[in-house]
Amino acid sequence: MSTHLPAAVLWDMDGTLVDTEPYWIDTEYAMAEKYGGTWSHEHAMNLVGNALLESGEYIRRHMGIDRSPQQIVDELLDGVVARVEVEVPWRPGALELLSDLREHDVPCALVTMSWQRFVDPILARLPAATFATVVTGDRVEFGKPHPEPYLTAAAELGLAAQHCVAIEDSNTGARSAVAAGCTVLCVPHHVPILEGPGRVFADTLDGIDAAALGRLTAAYTPAGSVPQE
Repeated sequence: MSTHLPAAVLWDMDGTLVDTEPYWIDTEYAMAEKYGGTWSHEHAMNLVGNALLESGEYIRRHMGIDRSPQQIVDELLDGVVARVEVEVPWRPGALELLSDLREHDVPCALVTMSWQRFVDPILARLPAATFATVVTGDRVEFGKPHPEPYLTAAAELGLAAQHCVAIEDSNTGARSAVAAGCTVLCVPHHVPILEGPGRVFADTLDGIDAAALGRLTAAYTPAGSVPQE
């Protein structure tokens, strides 16, 4: 019996492929202490999935520190890159699913609002060409929840977004992918994701392979898509 697989899988990174949110949060608290600002877990959660410069502006206002959004982002990246270079905290099942998709010749793209210099040390831990294309926050004009990141990734794969499955852990990211036309496998982690059209939910990627991903998302595959055999 043939297995219907997605034409491509578009992966979010933070919270989906890797669990780097604790690195970001630790760095945010360290910045608040360094500059005499105030911070909270609620504020930290409000940043999940957002474009970095938007997060920098949010931190400037709510932390109450005399730093520009660009300076804040640069210092955040310094902190999290240093942590990732020591240890990459992979999410359960993510590496196994990537490997199975590769074995079934399903192309993957990475679609993250993190910037390239943070992504590079993570990509360095993966087999070459794991991702056919990488769309980072410093490559797009409009970040998530705007559809541009996912539309860009699909176009660079030579596909319509409607034929792709996105994997997301945040409502901001899910909104971006749905707006682009993707079916979204939502795996909530640090923040909740609202239910809605085109969203399929799983508690974890652990145990999900290419075939299971195809089954989970088949009901939402738009008419006219061409499944792989």
